Amino acid sequence: MVKSMTGYGRASESLHMRTITVEVKSVNHRYLDCTVKTSRAYSFLEDAIKAAISGKVARGKVDVFVTIDNSESEDFAVKLNEPLLKGYLEVFDKLNAEYGIKNDISVTDVVRIPDILSVEKQEADAEELTADVVSVLELALSGHSEMREKEGGRLQEDISSRLSLIEKLAGSVEERSPQCVEEYREKLEARMKEVLESAMIEPQRILTEAAIFADKIAVDEETVRLHSHIAQFREMMRAGGPIGRKLDFLVQELNREVNTIGSKANDLQITSTVVDIKGEIEKIREQVQNIE
Repeated sequence: MVKSMTGYGRASESLHMRTITVEVKSVNHRYLDCTVKTSRAYSFLEDAIKAAISGKVARGKVDVFVTIDNSESEDFAVKLNEPLLKGYLEVFDKLNAEYGIKNDISVTDVVRIPDILSVEKQEADAEELTADVVSVLELALSGHSEMREKEGGRLQEDISSRLSLIEKLAGSVEERSPQCVEEYREKLEARMKEVLESAMIEPQRILTEAAIFADKIAVDEETVRLHSHIAQFREMMRAGGPIGRKLDFLVQELNREVNTIGSKANDLQITSTVVDIKGEIEKIREQVQNIE
C-alpha cells in the first residue's frame, strides 16, 4: 500500500488517574524528522516517542503533541510542617498555663496557620507514564496511518492513470518514427531527382542515406527503457512500503529517456508528443514528492 507523508491522528485515554492526549501531524520531508512537544517536566518521554514514530513512519516531518492532565492523579501530596506546629502548640500551652487563656484551638484553626501545610508534587513513575503515553500514541498513529493510506491510494490512482497515458503517447512515437524515415526517403529522392534532373539515381545510395537517417533518429532503445521504467513504477506501487525515493529516481530516468527522444526527433508530431509526455512526468514527479 502506497502511503502519503501527509496525515493526522489524535487519541485521548484516561490511564492511572491521568488523561493523556496525543496528536500526530506530518507533512512532506526528505527524511524522517520528528519533533516532540510537551511540558519540560515530561521531556523524558521524547526518546520513547521518537522510537515509536520511527517504527511506523519512514519519511516526513512529524510533530507529536503530548498533553497530560494530572487533575485526578495522586501525584500531589499535602505535607504537614510538624516542627512549626509543635512550636505553635507549645506557645498555646504556655498561654493557657501562665496567663489562663483557654486553649480551644481546633483543626480548622491549625490549617489557617501560615506555612503549616504545603502541597508537593510527587515524582511521576517514569516507566509507567512512558508506557501509558506510548500506548495512546499507538492509537493516534493508527488514525494517522489510515489517513496516509487513503491519501496514498488517491496518489497511486492518479499516477497510474498518467503512466497509462505516457504509454499511449510513447506508442504513438513508436508508430510515427518509421513513417519519418519513409517520408525522409521520399523527400531525399525528390531532391536528388531535382538536382540531378534526368541523370540516373542509384537506388542503393538513397537506401544508404535513409538508413543513416533512420539510425540517427531511432528511438527504439529509449522507448523500450521507457516501458521498462513504467513497469517498475507499477510494480513498486503494488509492493508498497516506503518507496518515495525509489519512485523519485525512476521519474528522473523517465525524464532522461524522454529528453533523449526529444533530442533525436526530427519531426514536429514527435516533438509535440514529447512535450505532452514531459508534462505528464512532471505531474507524476509532483505527486511522488508526497509519497513516503
